Amino acid sequence: MSGFSLTPSKALAVLASGALFGFGLSLATMIRPEVVLSFLRFQDMGLMLVMGGAVLVTLLAYRFSPALLRQPLLGGYFHQHVSVWNRDTLMGAALFGAGWGLCGVCPGPAIAGLGTGNWDLLWALGGIALGALLQGLRARA
Repeated sequence: MSGFSLTPSKALAVLASGALFGFGLSLATMIRPEVVLSFLRFQDMGLMLVMGGAVLVTLLAYRFSPALLRQPLLGGYFHQHVSVWNRDTLMGAALFGAGWGLCGVCPGPAIAGLGTGNWDLLWALGGIALGALLQGLRARA
């Protein structure tokens, strides 16, 4: 992020936000791969409410925050980011979805799950890191 300086108060706000996010993932049981896999097999639709609520909050925040606030809470300005769909975006989304579907692990919940002592999630995080590394190397070539 250009122009972003991490002051102690911003670092505390980021830490608190991350802790709240991790707590929410834990409370929703998204940190348990078996729960995610049962959701993906349409056996347990509890996570649909969680994901629907998250999408709704995000849509409202993106739509109304620039109108209600002069600038973001931690400074800077609101950016306009036009999404561009191309072959790389499609391939990345497909690989991410396939990986998530095979192991039931998404990066955010995997990191939060480590806090519960589920060290098996390190395998999934290692795969995620390896995939990101390979993509970065491929993009440079």
